[in-house]
Amino acid sequence: SDLFVVSPLLPLISADYAVPPASAGLSVTVFAVTYMLSAPALGHLADRVGRVRVLTCCLGAFGAANLLTAIAGDFTWLLATRIVAGAAAAGVSPSIYALERRATRLAIVVSGLLMSLSVGTPLGLLTAASLGWPVVFAAIAVLSLVLAWANNRVWHHSPAAKSRAAQPDRLTPTVLAARLAPTVLWSAALYAVYTYLGEGLTASGYSTEQIAEAILFYGCGAIAGTLIGGRVADRLGASMTISIALSGLSSCLILLLAVLHLGVIVDCAFGLASLSAQLFFPAQQLRLGNQFPNNRAAILAWNNSALFFGISLGSLIGGQAVAFGGFETDLIIAAAIAIVGWVTNQDGRRRHAEVRIAPPHQAFGVGAG
Repeated sequence: SDLFVVSPLLPLISADYAVPPASAGLSVTVFAVTYMLSAPALGHLADRVGRVRVLTCCLGAFGAANLLTAIAGDFTWLLATRIVAGAAAAGVSPSIYALERRATRLAIVVSGLLMSLSVGTPLGLLTAASLGWPVVFAAIAVLSLVLAWANNRVWHHSPAAKSRAAQPDRLTPTVLAARLAPTVLWSAALYAVYTYLGEGLTASGYSTEQIAEAILFYGCGAIAGTLIGGRVADRLGASMTISIALSGLSSCLILLLAVLHLGVIVDCAFGLASLSAQLFFPAQQLRLGNQFPNNRAAILAWNNSALFFGISLGSLIGGQAVAFGGFETDLIIAAAIAIVGWVTNQDGRRRHAEVRIAPPHQAFGVGAG
């Protein structure tokens, strides 16, 4: 819930530390940048020393970082704690993905993460409004420490990954840039809006309860989109699903711009935008995993880094857009970024032939490429 919870709390954090909303958004940016830089190294470490060891250690560090966030005495101290939290979170995410190639199964894992968005975020916002935002981070800290203890007790420590006979795929900078560009553009478009959702709706006259309701719709749309996206990717191929997601996200952001001041319709627009957007991630994971079968953990870790690079980029762009022309300008720019992502993916489809994944009754083969 950590990253998702922070964005709607930005108005409260901004007011408490007397910093502009764009500066408060740096708390999201530094988390995302640190995650981006740490994920590949921690992904490789998980393969070498075992996933459970990395998972439990990083959950413990994540809990400690959130506790320090809750007691941060000034904004600089808060940013420092978000850096530590981002590094710790980078070791958690690569350790929870099952070694499955079918997008439907990957989608189930991602939908579990998105439960934090649909449940944790509105609950965190309401808690912050009544008890103060530090209580939210303290609660996340306690939950993380409990999970670290539980995972250490329940799971057997996995051994380090054995060397494969097959030669690992070459993940050159050129290859990584080409394959991960859609992830960067997708997450930049999505989080340019989501980071300043609370600020934008507050400026448009929405109450805390109404914002929590909009986020609930957003979270439910995200879960539905992820689960649907897995099935669509298995049937239509990953690249086609990614194109649908990016074009749908752009269209829904323009729709959101049109209905921003129409009350309950905004909830439905947020849900639809989230559903469209979340078709993307399981399809992209499927495509990358099957393009790099001998280096799967590494490429998925790099994809997580690309995700958080896009989040940091989107939060910076969104902050400047909101400061320049308000939330409406932010929506327009985010829609344009999604279109650029669509164009990039179309170019990739022309360069790399799509390979469909084998039906469920056949042995696992190469999926969408």
